[in-house]
Amino acid sequence: MKYRALWTFIGLAMIAAAAALYYFRPWDATRPPIPQSQAPAPAAPAMAQGPRFPLPAPPPQDKPLPKLNESDPTVLEALATLMGPKAVASFIQPESLVRHIVVTIDNLTRQTFAPQMSPVKLPGGAFRTTGKGDTLAIAKENYSRYTPYVRLAETIDTKRAVEVYARFYPLFQQAYEDLGFPGKHFNDRFVEVIDHLLATPEVKEPIQLVVPHVLAEYADPTLQERSTGQKLLLRIGPENGARVKAKLRELRAQLTKQ
Repeated sequence: MKYRALWTFIGLAMIAAAAALYYFRPWDATRPPIPQSQAPAPAAPAMAQGPRFPLPAPPPQDKPLPKLNESDPTVLEALATLMGPKAVASFIQPESLVRHIVVTIDNLTRQTFAPQMSPVKLPGGAFRTTGKGDTLAIAKENYSRYTPYVRLAETIDTKRAVEVYARFYPLFQQAYEDLGFPGKHFNDRFVEVIDHLLATPEVKEPIQLVVPHVLAEYADPTLQERSTGQKLLLRIGPENGARVKAKLRELRAQLTKQ
């Protein structure tokens, strides 16, 4: 089924978004909304040069692509056919899917994230810690909250995912330009984000926390200053993080084929 790969691509975004948008919340505090992009929107120039990582042309299709702002029904129908309506209802935020995938990927190298722009719902369960005061740390039991997303990624046919991504790429490109990056190529940005995530350091456990105000933060300031995406790979645990990195390497290899 050609739409299986579309879910594959969205599944990869789920892994990133589900952890990234959920900051440390031991006391269920709420962060204020964050703008979806930190970059201003300049006047739209023509594409200055070709993409660094051009995608192969997709095979001819029977139906034209829907318009970006009308694409949700097509995507949701594909997901429901593959997953079933209950699974779609459990995992997917059904509005503006392509736009929200784009903004989620773009924000992973930044220090802020817009939860209201996530294409997926939060993982279940409460954030769990161990110890208190100087011994406060992320509890290993917390990592299992993210394991279903990691398992999903490991079932993905990455090659087929990228083929369908190429088919829908004009919509992703339009959404990226609308976000405030005219003249830039979304696939180049996608690869840049993957490289950034792969550069996440390995950290010895337990990962210590502090609570300077209401929300918990990493006790190590060098970790606290890292991007949302790198923090998420630390947050999901070393085993899950290694498995996600392995899948990201597969994805990068397919996205950068010449």
